[in-house]
Amino acid sequence: MLRKSLSYLALAGAALFASLPSATAEPAAIVVEVSEPRSAKLKATPPTNSDPSWSTLLEMSEASAVLSTEMLLVSAVIEKVELAREPKGARKVAQSLAKEKYGWGSYQFSCLNTLWTKESHWNYRARNPRTGAHGIPQALPATKMEIISSDWRTNPVTQIQWGLHYIDVRYETPCRALAKFKRSRYY
Repeated sequence: MLRKSLSYLALAGAALFASLPSATAEPAAIVVEVSEPRSAKLKATPPTNSDPSWSTLLEMSEASAVLSTEMLLVSAVIEKVELAREPKGARKVAQSLAKEKYGWGSYQFSCLNTLWTKESHWNYRARNPRTGAHGIPQALPATKMEIISSDWRTNPVTQIQWGLHYIDVRYETPCRALAKFKRSRYY
C-alpha cells in the first residue's frame, strides 16, 4: 500500500504544501526562494524512488501567481485521485460524485457498484485484452474518456467522471445501465 508523504512550509502566514506518493513515505524536497513580495520560485524535488513522470521543478513568479485557495483546490484534487487508486477509495469517490452531480442515492449507487465490480473490480488499470475496453467503467474505445481529460490512463477520477456521464446520457441511471448489462453482458 502506498503512503503519502506531506511536506509543509509556512510562508508569510500561508501554508504551502506538496503531496507525493511514496512507497517509503520519504518526503519531497521543497525550496522556496523569495526575492520580492510577488515573486517566488518553488522548487519541488520528489523522492528518489518516485515515478519518473513527476515534475522535478516548479517555478512561480508574478506571471504565474498561485493563490493559497488554488493550492488548496489542487491539494483536494490530488487527495481524491490518490484515494481513488484503490477500489475502496474509488467506490467512495464515485458515490460522492454520483450524489453531488446526478443526485443518485444509495439505491442507484448499489447498481453502479454491481456494474463496475463486474466490469473492472474498480481497478483503474483494468483493460480487456480482447476488446481493448479500459478503466473502471470499461470505456470502448478508451479514448472516449478524453472528453473529460487526457489523463484517463492514469487518473481514476477522470474515469469515474466519464463513466457517470456516460450512464447519465445513455441510460439515465445506473440501475438502467445494470439492467442492460444483465441482458447483453455490456452496457
